[in-house]
Amino acid sequence: MKSTTFTLVAALATGLALSAPAQAAATFVNGLALSGSALDVSGGTSVNDGRMGYFSDLYYDANRSEWWGLSDRGPGGGTLSYDTRVQRFTLDVNATTGAISNFRVVQTVKFTNASGQAFNGIAPNPSSTLGRSFDPEGLVINPRNGNFLVSDEYGPSLYEFNRSGQLVRTFSTPSNLTPRNAGTSLANYAGDTGNTAGKRTNRGFEGLAVTPDGQFAFAMLQSAMLDEGGADGVYNRIVKFDLNTGAVAGQYAYKMEGSSQGRGISALVAINDHEFDVLERNNRGVGVPEANLAAPNKKVYRISIGDDVTDVSGIDLDAPGASFTAVSKTAKPVVDLAADTLSELGNLSPEKWEGWAIGPKLADGTYQMLAGTDNDYSITQNANGEQFEVFIKAGAGTVTRIQCDIGTFSNCKSIGGNGLVGAALPTGTDFTGYTAIPGVLHAYKSGLGDMTNYVQAVPEPETMALLGAGLAVMTWVRRRR
Repeated sequence: MKSTTFTLVAALATGLALSAPAQAAATFVNGLALSGSALDVSGGTSVNDGRMGYFSDLYYDANRSEWWGLSDRGPGGGTLSYDTRVQRFTLDVNATTGAISNFRVVQTVKFTNASGQAFNGIAPNPSSTLGRSFDPEGLVINPRNGNFLVSDEYGPSLYEFNRSGQLVRTFSTPSNLTPRNAGTSLANYAGDTGNTAGKRTNRGFEGLAVTPDGQFAFAMLQSAMLDEGGADGVYNRIVKFDLNTGAVAGQYAYKMEGSSQGRGISALVAINDHEFDVLERNNRGVGVPEANLAAPNKKVYRISIGDDVTDVSGIDLDAPGASFTAVSKTAKPVVDLAADTLSELGNLSPEKWEGWAIGPKLADGTYQMLAGTDNDYSITQNANGEQFEVFIKAGAGTVTRIQCDIGTFSNCKSIGGNGLVGAALPTGTDFTGYTAIPGVLHAYKSGLGDMTNYVQAVPEPETMALLGAGLAVMTWVRRRR
């Protein structure tokens, strides 16, 4: 009796799943193309202080039934001032089908330091100091206190903010991830110039997950470090942080499909304390910088960091003869995002699928899943820092792109298939059908067996109450003996 009771209480308290899922692909339900020129609710009225940047990450807080969407460093590409922020939005989800509708932003939270100064998307200057430079890419809610945990590409860094967006904790980045020159130890956070080791520019912590009990956060580099293959590397790192102590609790190797076409990961989502979904993609598809529409590859894989996986904190992943066990990864993806398209983008895949979240449980026991894109604010700029709006017109399997003065169809120029800006469009050009590049949301429905091991995040009061109940049961058992 004692043994049986203890086992039951332990399983309840830690949320451990007891059976493995039968892996099957999730099914596409529907999608939304969201206005590329829409504003958030910060009060800003222009591109650089209020335009929606859409989804560098997504998170569904099941405890509060809240959706959150993270914007990145802003439409200036790290050269113009932009107060970094996160958006809370509402979304109607059909409880039977998982279909989505009625997207609406209801809250904009800006990130500030402990003194109330805004974190800014401008690249670090001087380049050896991070300061308040911030390129947020991964978002989760700490289930113990409701705070935002946000990962950053510049550092790479992991920060914790309260619900008002104010910084409450900075985690220490492992020294082997810090961008630096291995000979001089001088870091350049703003670019790769002078660096020979550590993370690559704009390839820092891209994915972020938190375990259901709030014990650990896992931050994932977008791709291989400079000293582990760089652009040709196939292994990138997942770093485990202990949220109780703030210490690094391990590093693990993840092997990508390949390193071509700008390949990297864009999202990390916890299924339980050791299984995760990883969104891995190349840079092909409809977007601001990318003109190559051929062979888009955007897939979500299920991975496991089991007891047999090597802690690679002290291992050079591309050293000759390096021996380690990487995280296991399903051969078949959970979702092939590029296979599902919308007519608003000419039935072509968006370039930057960057958000992945597990939504509410549906009536039949499956789960709604949500994927989102980063549309780069539908803004580009030239070498002089002048910004332009990128408009697209979708046809049957085609997209025509042009750039114009922001918010207008004046001073418009064509954008060629090579991505280069072409000749000015003649007076009298018909711009009917051209729109700013939309942000895209896709809704998926999991297979019934795929989420058997899924454990929803439990807030601290409920966790403690559950543990208290378990202790009470064990005390009763002891007394009965």
